[in-house]
Amino acid sequence: MGDAYVDMLARKAVTAPQRGLDTVPPLPSSLSDLQRDVTAFLLQSGCGAGFLDTGLGKTRIQLAWARVVAEVTGLPVLGFVPLAVGPQHVREAEAAGIQDVRVVRCQDDIRPGVNLTNYERMHLFSPDALGGVFLDESSILKSFSGVTTRKLMQFSAALNWRAAFTATPAPNDHTELGQHSQFLGVMDSNEMLSRWFVADQKQMGRYRLKKHGVRPFWSWVASWARCASRPSDLGYSDAGYEMPDLVMHDLLVRVDTSTDAGQDRDGQLRLLRIPGTSSTALHAEKRRTAEARARAIAEPVMDLRAEPWNVWCDTDYEADALMAAIPDAVEVRGSMSPEMKEERLEAFSRGDIRVLVTKPRIAGFGLNWQHVAHAAFVGCSYSYEQFYQAVRRNWRFGQKRPVNVYLAYAETEAAPREALRRKSGEHESMKAAMADAMQRAADHRTIKHSYAPTVRPELPVWLRGAGAGDCRHA
Repeated sequence: MGDAYVDMLARKAVTAPQRGLDTVPPLPSSLSDLQRDVTAFLLQSGCGAGFLDTGLGKTRIQLAWARVVAEVTGLPVLGFVPLAVGPQHVREAEAAGIQDVRVVRCQDDIRPGVNLTNYERMHLFSPDALGGVFLDESSILKSFSGVTTRKLMQFSAALNWRAAFTATPAPNDHTELGQHSQFLGVMDSNEMLSRWFVADQKQMGRYRLKKHGVRPFWSWVASWARCASRPSDLGYSDAGYEMPDLVMHDLLVRVDTSTDAGQDRDGQLRLLRIPGTSSTALHAEKRRTAEARARAIAEPVMDLRAEPWNVWCDTDYEADALMAAIPDAVEVRGSMSPEMKEERLEAFSRGDIRVLVTKPRIAGFGLNWQHVAHAAFVGCSYSYEQFYQAVRRNWRFGQKRPVNVYLAYAETEAAPREALRRKSGEHESMKAAMADAMQRAADHRTIKHSYAPTVRPELPVWLRGAGAGDCRHA
């Protein structure tokens, strides 16, 4: 391949515009090298994303980024965070020495510096008079047609400083990265799809990356995002970031399939019940087995009474079954007021509640519960992201003990369990591709060292003669 052709390909490479600072001011000394590097990259980008795995310090990066943006623009910055995560951010800011960080509930509460609120309160705020906005757990953007996604894009469209942070930007589908690039003003989602993806008719029209587009696509992502599962993905040492063991306990619940067997299309009675894979069929089967699965989870929870537990469910009837089987459990339910939900989640974070029963979509994102080493799921769903994030509340960098996760599912619910395993493999493949792109980006970084000569320079002999003076005046 000739140099001219290589140069032509380089000129055609697509990269995100750099709309941020030319010179990054000093950042808090409490940041690690990785956190400082990512913060500086986002400040230079202006609008960018931090796709860092749980425990790598996204919170400190968000706060440091927002603090600098507030100083540069002279306007407050607003951060949207999941429920009950705001107080956790304030504590992290105090530990990191970052000033002027607070939780606010409405526009009138906004003050100079960094302001934090829940996604549920977005309708109480206006982007006017804001210097920038950032999203914690920004995978909330992944739904192309979601109401929250559209509102967040409208809210942020006029702001020049935007940042998004999550560990799972697109766990099931690469195309979900398009919502992030559109929110950040880098490229519209449809343009991203037309440039690097093709609708695979063998897969019901599902978009997949073109073979020749894999490397350019991830290089483009690396121009507006920093992605890492571990520090070495960005060229730093993994020392101090060792993960403890994750021990999975599958609790298979036997069920009587001779009841409610139904009949086939020809009206013939079936001998055994054959559960379908539709959402309706899945929920009908889950409702039949809810109490049996709750009893299976209650057994280890009651045996290990000295341990705190977070127990996850997907439906209210599963929560009811768990509350009946575990006497000292406390529930956080979607129908509760935001204040009551925050109060109970904070109490569990402080260690005042031993067993918390709730759903991953309520408390499965953003909260740090390294004081808990035992978690349980009373059933399986098809959402790999919710499962991954819920497990990561406990199994994350900073956890000192092996984490035991109990997963109860009926033998008629094998399909969702297999789907979780398949999606886990796809997520690992995507993270490997992102890591390769980050390594290429890291290889292109310029490393500057101060020059401090220790040897006195000497002129060569041929410059020491009379002719040297002649040359000097030439």
